[in-house]
Amino acid sequence: MKRILQLVVTRWLARTPIGMVVLGLGWLFMRKRRARDQQPARTPARRGPARRPGDPYARRGSAAGDRR
Repeated sequence: MKRILQLVVTRWLARTPIGMVVLGLGWLFMRKRRARDQQPARTPARRGPARRPGDPYARRGSAAGDRR
């Protein structure tokens, strides 16, 4: 049913130059969407360690403060 409706609407739009522009824009948008959907999901880049253990410039949290 969906294909028949698409065919009828496409033939109706194709009769006028403005309809052809609308069909062309729809085709471009759907092409881009399909290409984007078929790309594999991007995985975030692996990050290195946050800081070296002996780094004097590393930010120290409250747990590393003076303890009594």
